[in-house]
Amino acid sequence: MEAYEVLRDLAIILFFAKVFGILARKCKAPQVVGQIIAGLIIGPCVLGWVGQSDFITQMAEIGVIILMFAVGLETDLKELIKTGPVAFLIACVGVFVPLLFGTLLYMAFYGAAPWGSENFYKAVFIGTIMTATSVSITVASLQELGKIKSKVGTTIVSAAIIDDVIGIIVLTFVIGFKNPTSNPGMVIVKTIAFFAVAIIGGFLIFKIFLELDSRYPHTRRIPIVSLAFCFALSYVAEKYFGIADITGAYVAGIVLCNLSDNEYIERKIDVSSYMIFGPIFFASIGLKTSFDSMNGKLFAFCICFVITALLAKIIGCGSVSKLCRFNWSDSLKIGVGMMTRGEVALIVAQKGLAAGLLTADYFTAVILLILVSSIATPIVLKLLYSKDLNTAGAQS
Repeated sequence: MEAYEVLRDLAIILFFAKVFGILARKCKAPQVVGQIIAGLIIGPCVLGWVGQSDFITQMAEIGVIILMFAVGLETDLKELIKTGPVAFLIACVGVFVPLLFGTLLYMAFYGAAPWGSENFYKAVFIGTIMTATSVSITVASLQELGKIKSKVGTTIVSAAIIDDVIGIIVLTFVIGFKNPTSNPGMVIVKTIAFFAVAIIGGFLIFKIFLELDSRYPHTRRIPIVSLAFCFALSYVAEKYFGIADITGAYVAGIVLCNLSDNEYIERKIDVSSYMIFGPIFFASIGLKTSFDSMNGKLFAFCICFVITALLAKIIGCGSVSKLCRFNWSDSLKIGVGMMTRGEVALIVAQKGLAAGLLTADYFTAVILLILVSSIATPIVLKLLYSKDLNTAGAQS
């Protein structure tokens, strides 16, 4: 691709993402739904005006990192600590149920496989893909609804972060069982080491930022240095600990969430996210969609894969939420909020492709799951919260 063609792609993505975002809001749906549909229409699946280039992929990755950093800044740390044990339990069951359902689904289509066989590892890997939760779309929806700081919102974000860490551990174990040269135990050590470093280093960084904030309050140097810290921790998490970069970004936001200028930092960060990086990230989901390798059996598998993956999260996370004394309405919101899949599911699928646990044909199922969950989750969440408002209004 010529360098100047990137400018054409950016112009098309930003324009159509904004137009379809406005149309989505006119239809009482969150803007992110319109941005995903925009990517589907301008991408290879329909018009073919824009492809999924390396540049767009990298811009989208920056988009989700900034989004997760903003979520960390918005987090109520006291509420996060309060919901931590519940979020951990929700995340554990939210990984186990999809893993089981996905494994059984593959065996239902392609036959039961004995332990240790090639098909057994493929079946378990299909379940592993289902374990991944992408909190970014749910976060954008909760932000739009003004519910990101609620107990339900904090629980979803916390559980999704823990979910991804557990999912990475499961992925490493599955690949490790197939490839004896890898060391599944190391991922546990690295995960513990990352959070130990994040807690100790985060405390020191917070002290430094407190000094900066007291000397230069409400100046643009604070958000600039904050963003640099976000990117640095994202890099360290991925490069040295094997943890998803979005987890590093979220932790960076958590470290700075108690600064007196955290709302000012968030406003400045949100400008670049809203104008360019956010729309590119959400549109890129639609750009990845293609149906070229579809056939009858694969189509049936894809449909069942999507339905199973969505229901597994709702059943697993929703039922545990109810056991943890959430009411039925909030339990359903948590289950729905956890059913989105995105960049982490793609990363898992790509790891499986490299390890020989997945063929390229099954990427269609993963893309469909990401697309359907990304569109359905914001709409269903909005309906659930609207229903609460209507019920409250009727009672008053």
